[in-house]
Amino acid sequence: MGSRNIVPDGEACPSNSPAKENNADARFFKLSLKEGSFKSVSPIVIHKTILAMVGEVKTIKKCKNGKLLIETANDKQAALIVNLKKIGENEITVAPHYSLNQAKGVISESEFQYDTDSDIMEYLRNQNVSAVKRISVRKDGQYVPTKHLIFTFSVPTLPKSVIIAYINCPVRPYIPNPLRCYKCQKFGHSIQSCRGTETCARCAEVGHTSNTCTAAPLCANCKGDHLSYARSCPRWKNEKEIQAVRVR
Repeated sequence: MGSRNIVPDGEACPSNSPAKENNADARFFKLSLKEGSFKSVSPIVIHKTILAMVGEVKTIKKCKNGKLLIETANDKQAALIVNLKKIGENEITVAPHYSLNQAKGVISESEFQYDTDSDIMEYLRNQNVSAVKRISVRKDGQYVPTKHLIFTFSVPTLPKSVIIAYINCPVRPYIPNPLRCYKCQKFGHSIQSCRGTETCARCAEVGHTSNTCTAAPLCANCKGDHLSYARSCPRWKNEKEIQAVRVR
């Protein structure tokens, strides 16, 4: 049986593996007007059209970008909605939503630690897996591959397990680590969009990096006596829980 160890909370870097889109099991669809935005279209017109052409779907939502997001209830509705051409008098286009029709899960199995992503993928193509990424952890300045593998499934519901060769591997939801800026050390954004100041990840002082810093540890986020990226940080734990809630 597959190992049930949890994913390490160390700084991780998944390896790259190409993803393939599979829309056969899509449940979420985005509708776009060929001209204009759904913001100006009556909800009554939208609902009557969807009800007549597709049936009573699970959810209909207007998005901030002017598109319409619809969650269908079954395969029959999914097959019908892709052929929808108009909402009222408005011509539309329909496409499966890329991210909402996927699910990400993790397995931990030491038996496959030295197999390549492509070799593992060969056993998963008929199990709705579109991509495989191995988690690596940074040790002594180098990334070391682990036994933990992230699978991207081309269906919105995560399976309980997958079979690789003759081993049944339990699958659990993939919960990404919090996004932390390497410049200002704050959570929620990356260095590319940072408007803050350079802050040391070791001592929380402004104006230098942690590469050569030897000062006593001080967290820039909670002011505790640890590094800003320590997994023991209360702020880090809180951000991790937020990620878990988002996944669930």
